[in-house]
Amino acid sequence: MKNLKEYLIPFAGLKIGKHQFEYQVDKTFFELFDFHEYNDVAIIVEVILEKKSTMLELHFKHKGTINVPCDVTNEDFDLPVKGKLNLIVKFGEAFNNENEELLILPHGEFQVDVSQYIYESIVLSVPFKRVHPGVKEGTLNTEAIDKLESLAPKEQKENKEEDIDPRWAALKKLLTDK
Repeated sequence: MKNLKEYLIPFAGLKIGKHQFEYQVDKTFFELFDFHEYNDVAIIVEVILEKKSTMLELHFKHKGTINVPCDVTNEDFDLPVKGKLNLIVKFGEAFNNENEELLILPHGEFQVDVSQYIYESIVLSVPFKRVHPGVKEGTLNTEAIDKLESLAPKEQKENKEEDIDPRWAALKKLLTDK
């Protein structure tokens, strides 16, 4: 994982209060994490760092689009995504990131790496099933949709009286003779 220096926030020189950072995330960011599931990415991530005397609070908010293939038709489309993540940073004896909402940095640390949290919040905001909006609306015309419609079972509109076995017809008379 190289070239992630821009995602290091040096908090040692910052005053107590809120500080805002903004990141433009694209496909190269995900390639640094060896994640190649998205065709294209255009997301803006806003990080608000609130420095307090004994701890830091980080509020992540992202919004943008990810170009992914549809799970039904395999057509590429831009999927809008947005999400939030809150993180509390405290200081202790050793580094500990086992809790998803709490990060413990060793005393004397002067910067925090937010790249992993940006990566996780974006990946978790993408739905598990990705369906092209044209499929939901019924406006998408592709070879896959045409093939699915041609293979769909046809409804049978035959007269039900003709399908009844004559042995059962006699029994049905007993029900109506009451």
